Amino acid sequence: MLNGKKILFAAGGTGGHINPALAVAGYIREHYPDAKILFAGTPNKMEATLVPTAGFDFTPIELSGFQRDMSLQGIKDNIVTVKKLLKALPRAKQIVKDFEPDVAIGFGGYVSGPVIRAAAKLGVPTAVHEQNAFPGVTNKMLAKKVDRVMITTPAAQDYFKAKHPTVVTGLPVRGEMLRADRDLSRAELGVDGRPLILSMGGSLGAKAINDAVKHMILSRYKDKNCYYLHATGSNGAGMIDELSKEIDLKENSHIMLREYINDMDRCMSAADLVICRAGASTISELQVMGKPSILIPYPYAAENHQYYNAKALSDFGAAITVCEKDFDVNSLAKAVYSVIYDEGKAVRMAQRAKEMGISDASEKLYKRMTQLVNKSI
Repeated sequence: MLNGKKILFAAGGTGGHINPALAVAGYIREHYPDAKILFAGTPNKMEATLVPTAGFDFTPIELSGFQRDMSLQGIKDNIVTVKKLLKALPRAKQIVKDFEPDVAIGFGGYVSGPVIRAAAKLGVPTAVHEQNAFPGVTNKMLAKKVDRVMITTPAAQDYFKAKHPTVVTGLPVRGEMLRADRDLSRAELGVDGRPLILSMGGSLGAKAINDAVKHMILSRYKDKNCYYLHATGSNGAGMIDELSKEIDLKENSHIMLREYINDMDRCMSAADLVICRAGASTISELQVMGKPSILIPYPYAAENHQYYNAKALSDFGAAITVCEKDFDVNSLAKAVYSVIYDEGKAVRMAQRAKEMGISDASEKLYKRMTQLVNKSI
């Protein structure tokens, strides 16, 4: 039971770290409203906005990651990072002392390092959660210090040298993703029985995905045998104007273009096939919703973790992985239509994705945190 307990979360940098932490915090707040929750994160990253917006207390800690670029600018940036780290260590210790948490859990990002390390040194029960199939540096370092390492996929197990056995919990996803109804979602989008292809490249967009999808639409839209719902991202918003000059979008309502998808639960539940990057949160949503996918891993992700995320799905038969260096309109169209026009394959991929999904991940993490508080790890 976490009623009346204090829980310290440390997560930052990207939505892939922050959103799962928010999902767990939301689960705890829903079931134990008397629990006191505090997030520690950097003041200039998205956690500084996302956490207060979700209604949780937030305390800042100034920190930045090390650059792997050994150019003169990279060296200068790393000197600044060292200076910030020297200040962050006592700041993290002060956060833990002031809040006096009953348990502290890190969800990755460099801010997790000093906060969870300080909590462990002060005798607070600690844990980390790893979202990716190939773990990040911070979590691998913390694994030797914390009381429990929780992972999203068994594929991450071999990379940890932890004090205690790792536990597969899955990756928490937002409740609305779990509750979304396919038939209702399709009705709300105005979609009939034809297949719906959902494609996206993240909030900023991905040029490679935008270009390939644009040419696929231009070459196939007259067939009107499927729907295309594509999010360009902010950097690719010009694609909407480009296509509207060549296609009458009012007359071709099976083509739906947006800059960003704010109703992902509706769009993904309605989709028959998803084309996207391979971030951990997206992967978990595909799994719990049982969606066949074509994954184009972001090639510059830290430790190439998106490739390993995608590979875990494709090796299990739940997805088709296409590396960006091999990705163009031809490889995309070939992969898309190999799924869309083969109902048996689409069903098998959906089933395999669903088998990989863990829909009660938030509850599993909550139970492990309760065990830590009760000293029954």
